[in-house]
Amino acid sequence: MDSIVFSGRYIDRCSELRPQPAALEDALARSSTRIVPVLGDQCLIDDERLAMLSHESVAELIDDPERRTFLGVRDDAHVFCVAVDDMGRLAGDGEFISLREASGRLPANDSALAAYARAMVAWQERHRHCGVCGSQNRLLDAGFVMECSDPDCRHRSFPRLDPAIIVLVGDGDRCLLGRQASWPAERFSTIAGFVEPGESLEDALRREVHEETNVDVGACRYLGSQPWPFPAAIMIGFHATANSTNIVCNDKELAEARWASRGDIADQTVILPPKISIAYRLIEAWFDDHDGPTLASLGLPAPPLRVPRPLDEKN
Repeated sequence: MDSIVFSGRYIDRCSELRPQPAALEDALARSSTRIVPVLGDQCLIDDERLAMLSHESVAELIDDPERRTFLGVRDDAHVFCVAVDDMGRLAGDGEFISLREASGRLPANDSALAAYARAMVAWQERHRHCGVCGSQNRLLDAGFVMECSDPDCRHRSFPRLDPAIIVLVGDGDRCLLGRQASWPAERFSTIAGFVEPGESLEDALRREVHEETNVDVGACRYLGSQPWPFPAAIMIGFHATANSTNIVCNDKELAEARWASRGDIADQTVILPPKISIAYRLIEAWFDDHDGPTLASLGLPAPPLRVPRPLDEKN
C-alpha cells in the first residue's frame, strides 16, 4: 500500500544537523531557507500550496530558539517550522486552515510537511514542563529534545508517538465496520485502538476487535501505516480474517457495528471514512480484491473530512 496521505519521502530530515546550533544559525540566515508557520492545529496555505515564508517575514518569531524547529532540507532549502499564537502576525501571507481541511487541498508533499510541522509543535506545547519534577522544559537539538531546566533533574523527553492498530476484518464477501455515536447514522469505519503496554500489534488487534464488536480474529496481515498527527498517533494498518461473526458492542465505544458487503458500499448504504485516512485505504484494498469494479471506478462522492476521526484527539 503506497501513497498514503501524510507519508512519503517529502523531506530529507538531516538529523545530523540537529545538535549543531552554529550550522543551523548559518542555515537560518540563508535567503533560500523557508519557514512553515503553525497555529494550533492550523497551517498557512497560499494559492493551494503550503505557505513557506522567508526568514525576514517571521524574524521576530524564528530568531527565538524556543519557538523554532528544524524539519530538514527540501529542494535544496533548509526548512524550519515556528509556532505562532495569532493570525494577525501573518495577515496577507495566506489563509490559516485546519490540517485536516488542508490535506484535501494541498499537494501530497505539502500535506505531509504540514503534518510533520504540526506534530512537532503539538508535542512541544504538550510537554512544556518536566514529567518527573514539574520544572520548565527547554528546547534542545533543533526542537527534538525537551530538557528539564532544573540542574538536579535534567530529564529529557523526546517526540512522542502513540501506536494504534487499525484493521479491516473480512468474512468472505463482507467486512466488519463500526460507527461511533457522534457520527451520522450511515457513516462507518474500520476498527481501531491504541496498543497497550505488554502487547504485540497482533495482540492489540485481536483485543480491540473483540472488545468493540465481540468478533474473534484469526490470521492478520500488515498492509501499511500512516502518521496521524491528531495529535500524535501512528496508525498501523492490517487486514484480518474473522473466526466468528456474532456482533455485540461489548465496551460501548461503538454505537453500532455491522457486516457490510461490497454492494452496501457501492449503493452507499454505508458511507466510508475520508479518503485521506488509512481506514479508507484498507477498505479500498479489500473492496478491490475481487473480479468486479474497483472502488475508485464507482465515482462515489468524497466523504466529508471531519468524520470519522480514527483516534482523533483521544490521547
